[in-house]
Amino acid sequence: MKKRIILKHRQEKRILAGHPWVYDNEVKEIRGPSGPTVLEPGETADVESADKTYLGRALVNPRSKIIARIYSPSKEGIDKGFFKRRFREAVKRRNYDFSCKSCRLVFAEADFLPGLIIDRFTGWSLNDVERAVSGSPLSFSMVKNVLGRPHSWLSIQFLTFGMDRRREEILAALDEALALETPGSAPDGIIEKSGAKVRELEGLPMTEGLIRGSFPENGIVIFENGLPFVVHIEGGQKTGHFLDQSENRAFAASLVRPGGSVLDAFCYTGGFGVHLVRSGAAQVTAVDVSASALAALRKNASLNAVEHAITSVQGDVFEILRSMERAKEKFDMVVLDPPAFAKNHMVLENAARGYKEINLRGLRLLKPGGILATFSCSQALNEYRFRRIIADAALDAERRLHQIAFRCQPPDHPILLGYDESFYLKAGFYRVI
Repeated sequence: MKKRIILKHRQEKRILAGHPWVYDNEVKEIRGPSGPTVLEPGETADVESADKTYLGRALVNPRSKIIARIYSPSKEGIDKGFFKRRFREAVKRRNYDFSCKSCRLVFAEADFLPGLIIDRFTGWSLNDVERAVSGSPLSFSMVKNVLGRPHSWLSIQFLTFGMDRRREEILAALDEALALETPGSAPDGIIEKSGAKVRELEGLPMTEGLIRGSFPENGIVIFENGLPFVVHIEGGQKTGHFLDQSENRAFAASLVRPGGSVLDAFCYTGGFGVHLVRSGAAQVTAVDVSASALAALRKNASLNAVEHAITSVQGDVFEILRSMERAKEKFDMVVLDPPAFAKNHMVLENAARGYKEINLRGLRLLKPGGILATFSCSQALNEYRFRRIIADAALDAERRLHQIAFRCQPPDHPILLGYDESFYLKAGFYRVI
């Protein structure tokens, strides 16, 4: 008989609605076959309401504020076969052509694998591309005709104790599942990127590095919406390329004014800027604090033959926005894609002030009829609060806005209803009127 986590009275409503987490202050008692017991980090336990309603089976960690993460509504074991089933389900759910598309294969709790994130990058070694393919801008078919079928690499994050202790079963199941669902697509390398703060909260060390195969020293070239980008999984921030913005970059490109000017703030490696120039923008000013990100941006601009149209500026984005406002600079489009200002609810108020300021400055830098593309990847900041911040910024900037669209992350980063943390990326597109 499994250990049982019994909740306090009326603590089950959120879980019945689909939320997979149990917090330590919600637990009434923990019972084993012969009476009260304690939990061991990484083991499984059944979760029950105070009236003994069965809520699911969970991976547990008594060292964490989130003491249990439910992975199944039934009394399902967790072994290599379990992981293999989950991986096959995740692949089918995405329904992508994996022979050419880079995407997120597993999105933790939203794919019923709490604390496990896997990204798949499809492309070729940058060195091979530069050595064998002449001409730019590059196209997927051009490179494939010269170098043949693209390769793949996986970035994997073990963010919870339960997943970390099962890494060998996970890797074995992943090999088998990918061989079944995407024949001939065994990855050339698997890189661990378990450097998120949540590992410390779980009592785990930060861990990053190659764990299987190889990864090209100078990076790889992937194609997003038909455009080439260099990715350094090992050395880049997070995975080196934010796959969750792929559809929003294409949408922003559809709004660009031909011959227009763009400010791309928090530009990272130029995902938005390159898309916008390739779609007709005449000039992009790309701003970021990271010198390595801007170096990657310049390489991406070169691969897309748009280096003449992108000017990179290194520095604190807040200070640069203020400086541009004082200089009365104006743009046809402003893109604001900052890192997560609010990692948790404890810093939400400070984060809200940060979002308010950048949107206020960005709106003041827009020409009449200009477009604001503004984003938040803070899961603690909900959609309503983000919309309110934009409205307040517009009021203070004395700008009236038409909403063009309000979007979120793409389907390979699924949103699980009842689990609000999975709806983390908010994307607002507005026109100044």
